[in-house]
Amino acid sequence: MNSTAFLRVENLRKEFRKKGGTLEVLKGISFTLDRGEMLSVVGVSGAGKTTLLQIVGTLDRATSGNVVYDGQDVTSMPEGKLAEFRNRKVGFVFQFHHLLPEFDARENVMLPCLIAGRGRKTARKRAEDLLSEVGLSERLTHRVGELSGGEQQRVAICRALAMDPEILLADEPTGNLDKETAGGVTGLLMELNRKKGLSLVVVTHNEELAGRMHRVLKIEDGRIVR
Repeated sequence: MNSTAFLRVENLRKEFRKKGGTLEVLKGISFTLDRGEMLSVVGVSGAGKTTLLQIVGTLDRATSGNVVYDGQDVTSMPEGKLAEFRNRKVGFVFQFHHLLPEFDARENVMLPCLIAGRGRKTARKRAEDLLSEVGLSERLTHRVGELSGGEQQRVAICRALAMDPEILLADEPTGNLDKETAGGVTGLLMELNRKKGLSLVVVTHNEELAGRMHRVLKIEDGRIVR
C-alpha cells in the first residue's frame, strides 16, 4: 500500500451488534487515495458503501482498522479533536442535501464557518464567493423551498466547500436528480477537481459519474472485489 498517499484506509472492519448475533458490514477494506485523485465506490445497496464513507469521513468509527490522512491516524482521535479535524479537512455532500429550510442559500453556506468561529463578515463573503462560482449569485437570499433540486445540491456543495476542505466525500450526489440536472452536478464536481485539485470519493449508482472518476472501487458483501 502507498505509504505516502494523502489518504490510507487500512483493513477496515465494521460490525453492528444485533439481537441474536453480529452483523459484519465491512470485512477488511483497504485502499489509498492520492491528493487530487477522484475515486468512485460502486456496488449494490447494502454492500457497505455508505458505512465506508462515514468511517472515512470520521462520522462513524470502525470496529478495527485505520484511517490515515497525511500520516495522521484519526482512528482513535478524541471526539472533540475529531470534530475539529472534520470541520477543517473534510467536506460532505449527500443525496438528500440536508439544507436548513428556515435559512436562505447564503446562510446555509455560512454555517460551517460560523461553527468554526470565523466572523460573520468573513463567513458571508466566503458564502457569496462560492455561490457565485456555481452560478447562484442571483439566489443568495432564496430559501431552500424556492430553489430547484439542482440548485439545492449546488448550495449543498458550496456548504461542503466553505472551510476549503482537502477532500470531498459525496454519497449519491446525483441520486435524487433528473438526468440533465445530474449531469450539471457531475460537471461541477469535475470542475472542482480540475480547478482546486480537490480529492473526491464518490459513492454512486450513476454509471456516467463513476466512469468519469480516475478509479472505481467495487464493493460486494463488505469487500473490495475490483
